[in-house]
Amino acid sequence: MLEMTREEFEELVAEALDRIPPELTRLMDNVAVFVEDEPPADDPELLGLYEGTPLTDRGEWYAGVLPDRITIYRNPTLRMCEDRESVVAETEVTVVHEIAHHFGIDDDRLHALGYG
Repeated sequence: MLEMTREEFEELVAEALDRIPPELTRLMDNVAVFVEDEPPADDPELLGLYEGTPLTDRGEWYAGVLPDRITIYRNPTLRMCEDRESVVAETEVTVVHEIAHHFGIDDDRLHALGYG
């Protein structure tokens, strides 16, 4: 497995978030991004996870709820990548993929767009 500290990986996630166009980040609402080392045991190769209510599904009832949660998993990414450059690229794809779920874009559409 490629070696990278948690702090280094968190910085890559922050950099990926910084590359999201401002016109999109302004639309993001009530969402927090976290880094964890390992995904749930039932899905050990999971790179990222979106948990929450997509913007497209929110209605007048949506108030006073906890923030949506995007989690990026460090170790599965490091296990699948051969070098730092591939970790940077995969982290960016994963961050964009999970943010797209926040905007209501499903996996089929993301795969078609190349964010599988």
